[in-house]
Amino acid sequence: MTRNKLYTFISVLSLLGYAWLGYQTFSEKQSSSIGQVCMFKATTTLPCPSCGSTRSVLAILQGDLSQAFYFNPLGFLLIIGLFILPLWIMRDVLLNKDSFFKFYLLFEKWVVKKPITMSLLAIILLNWGWNIYKDL
Repeated sequence: MTRNKLYTFISVLSLLGYAWLGYQTFSEKQSSSIGQVCMFKATTTLPCPSCGSTRSVLAILQGDLSQAFYFNPLGFLLIIGLFILPLWIMRDVLLNKDSFFKFYLLFEKWVVKKPITMSLLAIILLNWGWNIYKDL
């Protein structure tokens, strides 16, 4: 992936994430439940590993960290990404740097190592089990 494609992809994902959070914040005030959008859960009735992530991020934004952890611990990674990545990319673009792209390339080489991949897969599976146990 080229630098420009990566930066565009991350920027679009961030904008979609902000739009989704804005929509959920607005719709939460209109009704008490967040709409069901998980295709996996709609099909299988089981929550996916990322189910509860939106509620987790919203709870973090409201300062309720324990509730955020309960909804989905991955929400902490999402909120960090939503705040840091766009700023990092804007910095790179404004200063004509490619520090995020270099980081991405190093991360890509690191994450494909078998012990790292297996560890991350185990974490995702544990989180999935946690979501199924909670019956999100």
